[in-house]
Amino acid sequence: MDEKFDIEERWPELFAQLDATQRNAVRQSLAAAWHEGWVPNREDVENLTDEARGAIDEAEYLRRVDAAAERHRSGAHVVTN
Repeated sequence: MDEKFDIEERWPELFAQLDATQRNAVRQSLAAAWHEGWVPNREDVENLTDEARGAIDEAEYLRRVDAAAERHRSGAHVVTN
C-alpha cells in the first residue's frame, strides 16, 4: 500500500468538475478503501467521480464496477496509471 493517500494529486483532472461536497464524499469513499488495502487506480477513481458529478447514473457505475471486477477475475488487467 502506498504510504500517502494522494488521490487528487495523482489525477486532478478527475476531481476538477466536482464541487466541495462531491470532492469530499469521493475522497472519503476512496480513503476508506485505501485504508483497507485497496491500491488506487485511475479507472476506479474515474468511475466514482463520474457517478458523483452525475455524468453516469448508479446503474452505469455498477455496470462498470462489475465489468472491472470480471476483468480482474479473468486476468485481463488494464493498467491505468
